[in-house]
Amino acid sequence: MARSFSPPSVPDPSSAGSSGSPWEPAGKRARQREVKRQAVLQTAAQLFNERGFHATSLDDIAERLNVSKPTLYYYVENKDQILLECVKTALDLMHAGIAEVRANGGSAIDQLEASMRIYAGVVTQDFGRCVIRIGEDPLPKPLKAELRRLKAGIDAQFRQLVEAGIAEGSLAPCDPKMAAFMLAGALSWIGRWYRPGGSLTPTQIADQGIDLLLGGLLQRPAPASPPATGEAPRQSAAKKGKTA
Repeated sequence: MARSFSPPSVPDPSSAGSSGSPWEPAGKRARQREVKRQAVLQTAAQLFNERGFHATSLDDIAERLNVSKPTLYYYVENKDQILLECVKTALDLMHAGIAEVRANGGSAIDQLEASMRIYAGVVTQDFGRCVIRIGEDPLPKPLKAELRRLKAGIDAQFRQLVEAGIAEGSLAPCDPKMAAFMLAGALSWIGRWYRPGGSLTPTQIADQGIDLLLGGLLQRPAPASPPATGEAPRQSAAKKGKTA
C-alpha cells in the first residue's frame, strides 16, 4: 500500500501584509534600528557610570541587553564610538535646551537660571553622568576635538548670559569668564555624587544648587524698617552725645 505524503505547508503570502513581503517597510525598520541603537548607548552609559569605562566590556553590554556580542556591531563600531556617542548625546541635550531658553527671550538672569536648570538636569541623567564621570580622556585624540568644541560652546553661552546679567544690573560686577567656569563646574559636580533614588530628586537638587550659586551662603542683614508716618527718626546714642 502506498504511503501518503503531505508536502510541507507554504506560508500564505497574504499574511505578510498587503505588499506580500515578510519584511517591514524601510522607514519602520530604520525606526526600530534607532530604538535598539539608543538602548545600546543607554545601557553602555549606565555600565560606564557603574563600573568605569575601562572595566566595562562589550560582552558586559551585550549580556545586560540579552543579545550576543556580534549583534552590537550592527549598531556600533566599538567601545570608543559608544563613549563618543554617549558624551555627545548629553552635550547635544544641553545645547538644545539652552538654545531653546535663549530663543524664548526674557531677562538675562531668568535665562541664566533656566540654562543652569537644563545643565543640572542633564548631568543627573545616564548620558550626562557619563560626561562628568568618564569624560573625554579615554578617547583617541582625533575624537576629543569635537567634544571640546561642544563644551566650549556651552561655556560661551554661560559667559554671554553673565555679561548680559551684569549689564542689566541683575548680577554683581565680576569676571564673566571666571563666573561661567565656576557655575558650570559646580553644576557638573552634581553628576559625580548624584545617585538615582536618593533623598533628593533632580529637580530639588537643581533648585537648591541654583539658589546657593546665585544667592550665596552669607547671611545678609535685613533692611531697616522705615519709621512710621509722623514719627521722627530716632537719633543714635553717639549722635545724641555730639549734639548735647
